[in-house]
Amino acid sequence: MSDNPVFTRIRQEIDETPVVLFMKGTPMFPQCGFSAAVVGVLSHMGVKFKGIDVLTDPELRQGIKDFAQWPTIPQLYVKGEFVGGCDIVREMYESGELQQILAQGGVETTH
Repeated sequence: MSDNPVFTRIRQEIDETPVVLFMKGTPMFPQCGFSAAVVGVLSHMGVKFKGIDVLTDPELRQGIKDFAQWPTIPQLYVKGEFVGGCDIVREMYESGELQQILAQGGVETTH
């Protein structure tokens, strides 16, 4: 990638935690409807995840877009791999693909 310190922080977060959601706000208090929708899907499935609020850090807010080459937030990562944003996560959940990705990564769900 690069020597970008923001990329280094992002890589560390997604390597250390199996499921990471870069979002606006927090899992308990999402600051946008798209972030709230992804939190809702993950919570419904009983997935333990780390929410990282990009609104508190402008460098991170832009950095995560550059890192994934994806223009929007939220962004979901499972086992260090970018899964997608809100619409993709919802579609994958509805098709069962999200459950498969989580299971392949050894991530427990309750639903």
